[in-house]
Amino acid sequence: MKTFVFGIRVVVLALCFTAFCRTGPAREVAAEPPPSAGTESTMLKAVKTGSRIDVTAGDQYFTAYRSSPEEKHPFFFPVNGPSGASVTSMRNGKYPHHSSLFIGCDQLNGGNFWQEGLDRGQILSRGAMLEKDSGKEIVISETCDWKGPTGYPIRDVRRIVISAPSPELRQIDFDITLEALEAVEIKKTNHSLFSARMDPDLAPVFGGTLLDAEGRTGEKGTFGNASPWLACFGSRDGKAVEGLAILQHPDNPGFPSKWFTRDYGFLSPTPMYWPDEGKSTTIPKGGALRLRYRVLVFSGTPNEADLPRQFREYAASAALDALPADAGRRPQRGAVEVP
Repeated sequence: MKTFVFGIRVVVLALCFTAFCRTGPAREVAAEPPPSAGTESTMLKAVKTGSRIDVTAGDQYFTAYRSSPEEKHPFFFPVNGPSGASVTSMRNGKYPHHSSLFIGCDQLNGGNFWQEGLDRGQILSRGAMLEKDSGKEIVISETCDWKGPTGYPIRDVRRIVISAPSPELRQIDFDITLEALEAVEIKKTNHSLFSARMDPDLAPVFGGTLLDAEGRTGEKGTFGNASPWLACFGSRDGKAVEGLAILQHPDNPGFPSKWFTRDYGFLSPTPMYWPDEGKSTTIPKGGALRLRYRVLVFSGTPNEADLPRQFREYAASAALDALPADAGRRPQRGAVEVP
């Protein structure tokens, strides 16, 4: 059984994981091409309408962040590439619970915060807030309550920063802290945490490619392997090539997590599928778990988008700003119990 022990002490913060943690530098990746000539940031604008926040990049619609109480959990859809078509999909004929770009979890204190059935578990937003609605970045903050069959085991606080560093690249930084309101046990499950379901045009079963930082490809090469990033890309009608990559932040527990991938177009860094002793992962009451991911939506191939350099820049970036104030406090990772 894996155990997370996280919390805050006023003076001292120490970091210690009893399991679920790998050490050592990330493995080397392939040589990089020269930087792209188009490096000027695109200006963005966001408009909130009810429970939806629409984001445009220049004169193109980029994405919508949706947090309706009628949905299983908040998610992004569409997530349009530079071509104008979405690189993600939702309500697929197979596994319709995959909602584009989202975070969820099954087998959590008897609740299912992943698949259909709101009574089985639901992640309820208190209302996403636009901290910044225009400029080079859009900033969204939100607090969510995880409503299970027998109570509220988790509260999460999230901060989302959206940008477009160049006309060929769009970026979503996702920073979430999970607070355990009771002792939490997550049984072994492949349905856990941050995930993307790709548009069929880009999925390997229709000619697309899954590729990780070590150059492994497809479900056969990437499933169950740890890698700091993983991309899925392909062409539309044999013309424009574009894709999506998920980068794991080096400070995430267990970095780099192993990937759960499927050739029909699913990718997720899913540590809860490989717990110690094959049983479960636990977070004590009052503990907190912070996770960060960067999503890149890019034109061309991963090599043309220079994903190795993109990951290095993400790994070296400064910590994001404070999370929303309505959480009462911002949990930090540490090795002390919460009184």
